[in-house]
Amino acid sequence: MKKSEQTTPNALLRHARDQRGWSREYVAEKIGSDPKSLGRWERGVTFPQPYYRQKLCELFEKNAQELGLMPGGADKTDKGIDSGLSPRLQGTLPEASGASQPPAAPILSIWNVPYRRNPFFTGREAALNALHAALTHGKAIALTQAQAISGLGGVGKTQTAVEYAYRYHDAYKAILWARADSHETLVSDVVSMVTLLKLPEKDEQDQNRVLDAFKRWLQENDDWLLILDNADDLMMVNDFLPSLGQGHILLTTREQVTGRIAQRIEIEKMEPEEGALFLLRRTHKLAIGAPRDNVSYTYWNKAIDISRMLDGLPLALDQAGAYIEQTECGLAGYLDRYQKHRSVLLGMRGPSVSDHPEPVATTWALSFEKVQTANLAAADLLRFCAFLHPDAIPLEIITDGASELGPLLEIAAADLIALDMAIGELRRFSLLRRDPENQILNIHRLVQAVIKDGMDQDTQRRWAERVVRAVNRVFPDGTFETWQACERCLPQAQVCAALIKQRDVLFEEAGQLLSRMATYLQERARYAEAKSLYYQALEICEKTLGPEDSKVAQILDALAVLYFYQGKYSQAESIEQRALAIREKVLGLDHPDVADSLNNLATICQEQGKYTQAEPLFQRALDIWERKLGPEHRYVASALSNLGLLYYVQGKYAEAEPLYIKALSLNEQTLGLEHPEVAYKLHNLAMLYRMQGRYVEAEPLFVRALLVREQALEPDHPDMALSLNNLGGLYRLQGKYDQAEPLLLRALSIRESKLGLEHHHVSYSLADLGLLYYAQDKYSAAEPLLRRALAIRKQVLGSVHPDVAEALENYADLLQKMNRQGESAELDAQARTIRAKYAEEDKIQ
Repeated sequence: MKKSEQTTPNALLRHARDQRGWSREYVAEKIGSDPKSLGRWERGVTFPQPYYRQKLCELFEKNAQELGLMPGGADKTDKGIDSGLSPRLQGTLPEASGASQPPAAPILSIWNVPYRRNPFFTGREAALNALHAALTHGKAIALTQAQAISGLGGVGKTQTAVEYAYRYHDAYKAILWARADSHETLVSDVVSMVTLLKLPEKDEQDQNRVLDAFKRWLQENDDWLLILDNADDLMMVNDFLPSLGQGHILLTTREQVTGRIAQRIEIEKMEPEEGALFLLRRTHKLAIGAPRDNVSYTYWNKAIDISRMLDGLPLALDQAGAYIEQTECGLAGYLDRYQKHRSVLLGMRGPSVSDHPEPVATTWALSFEKVQTANLAAADLLRFCAFLHPDAIPLEIITDGASELGPLLEIAAADLIALDMAIGELRRFSLLRRDPENQILNIHRLVQAVIKDGMDQDTQRRWAERVVRAVNRVFPDGTFETWQACERCLPQAQVCAALIKQRDVLFEEAGQLLSRMATYLQERARYAEAKSLYYQALEICEKTLGPEDSKVAQILDALAVLYFYQGKYSQAESIEQRALAIREKVLGLDHPDVADSLNNLATICQEQGKYTQAEPLFQRALDIWERKLGPEHRYVASALSNLGLLYYVQGKYAEAEPLYIKALSLNEQTLGLEHPEVAYKLHNLAMLYRMQGRYVEAEPLFVRALLVREQALEPDHPDMALSLNNLGGLYRLQGKYDQAEPLLLRALSIRESKLGLEHHHVSYSLADLGLLYYAQDKYSAAEPLLRRALAIRKQVLGSVHPDVAEALENYADLLQKMNRQGESAELDAQARTIRAKYAEEDKIQ
């Protein structure tokens, strides 16, 4: 029989317990362990895991060395976890596993939990144990069913999830946290997590692609924990959950019916004694880990009374503790204040409102009254923030939008010291949180609700309009250079869009904000969202400014471009003609904005094969821009490039080339080498060289354009497909079939998913892929592609268009090879008819 391993008793831990007169049972209960484990630690048989080591240190108010909790008695400290995060977030990471952990335990390397561990966290042991058992029960299953921490707003669901993450972090390689209070915030956090995970799709523009990459990572990796906080819309959240994977999913939600999506664990309110213990610790009347006997009988009874009065709601108790600590009114004073305000507060938020319970409203109303007395600007700041998205409110909305915030807050916002004082006053009561590194504010949504519900309708409308005007001040114009700033302000702008619609806001700034949002979303190829905002902006501007105002024309012009991107050319042409008519009437015939409409209308005509109509429009736009903006302006470069493209599609290559070269040179000088506009010019010149058979000159231009777009755009942006498709086409012409196919397939996939299956540009990808298979004698693979390309072009462009003729010719050639001579001859005849029509038009011109 083996001899038992010799151990060294831990006299320090035993001595500290005996000195305080605590039993093993008492200490074990306080740290959430059992007396047997504590006995093994004291005998030196084992060492506690990091979680219990921390609990013991907090209970005895000593460090690990003073309690003899480190293996071998060495003076060691645990190494921090390398999360790959910023120093700010690294400061919130839990302790890494020490030597007492078994070697097989996973090593936590990814962590983005945004909250520090709450030192005042009290109770919830039954819920935490049930949660841990439920998640680990199905360890061998492909994916354990999601667990949902469910309960009333403010009951402590988020804090319980935070505690779980810290307590059981040793069981995971990655712990990921996302806000799920809305689709927009969840998408935003998924994008951030994809960046944290360093996935190739981190710079994708199409958020659906980013989501797919994130779900794929979850399916292909194990030992992860995904926490989705405030997941009240479970159907929306379900779209973000993987169907497979070796990990755990934890939701916090107010929803009581979780269905098949998750197994529900109810978080109940605290018992009076538990709530009293939490409140005494929160107000520093009782040290963390100390027994309740250490406070007087009077304190304990008052704490019990407050806990009962607030019905054991942790958020209400925490808020009460903050008020008591900051004002030093004492427990009795708080009780007295509550009694005096009870009837007013019950009238404001009745007990029947389940998601905004009475005690929370009571606490916040008392705090707000104190703020109102101490700092009027702070009170207005809270009112202002009540109408914004609660998370990540950029400070520049307040500082740069100061003139729209009302007289009191305007003065404070223009003075950084005064603004600091206002924010500091709100932070005293935890009504507002500040992130100095990212220059953002955060406010709890229930605080927002209580503040708004305390206003009459006129006051609510006044603050809602101030928010719209202030956000309009800071939201950029949506051009490439402003994309980062646009994304930072987008959640606030989206809230404003909802306010504008809900409250029927009708003033010019509202239309301006909606239009700029739409421009940004359009640039990011989020066409459906952009279209809705454009029409909302158009309606406001037509009502406030009249149907023939230049700002109405500006929105119409942008809307026409949106329809052009979607391949809806007839709608685009009609709208652009209206925009042009307004601009010519209001601004004059040679205004730069008139040139903008001329240029866009010419582009729309060109895409439809109306070349004779397009050329004079391009020429006129170029002339206006050169005279009004100067010969080196970026708009002049666009006009030159567009005119060159018109000549290119007509086969006038000698006329197109100098225009392309000049446009490229101008953009490189004014915008730099890495701008997306430069990529357009590179691509157009490369296409010209490709058509002329100058493949050696074309390839580096195609490659450079692709690299620029890869740096500036998401991987599935339609412009990426343009570069991929035409570079793949060049490789096809060069006989580099193995290099061509993956590029063409990727381009087709992007266009189908981003533009739709029937878009004109999808036909280009189908045709190039079909021609690749044709060149490889894979006729059966080529035939459905070329047939579909022809059908799309006829549907979108009509039966008489040069691109339709090209598709007819391609398909006819293939059918000839497939011994379908009759069909081939018929298609070839149709193509000749179209070509003859355009040749005659050129002759007339």
